[in-house]
Amino acid sequence: MTDRTSSQANPQGAIKDPDEWVTGEEPPTAAQESYLATLAREAGEEPPEGLTKAEASKRIDQLQEETGRGQ
Repeated sequence: MTDRTSSQANPQGAIKDPDEWVTGEEPPTAAQESYLATLAREAGEEPPEGLTKAEASKRIDQLQEETGRGQ
């Protein structure tokens, strides 16, 4: 995942910032939780708990940068 702005587009349309997601306050998806756990282990951290879907997305972005994944 990368830094997202409303002006960036993909074939399906604009990519919104997680802070603008309608479902951003919902719990993270199972896929997000699994990937966060993997990235956290690779970064030598404990998997984060209690995040919203939007917060999980942002943390995934941070951990990808730290671990060199997702480039």
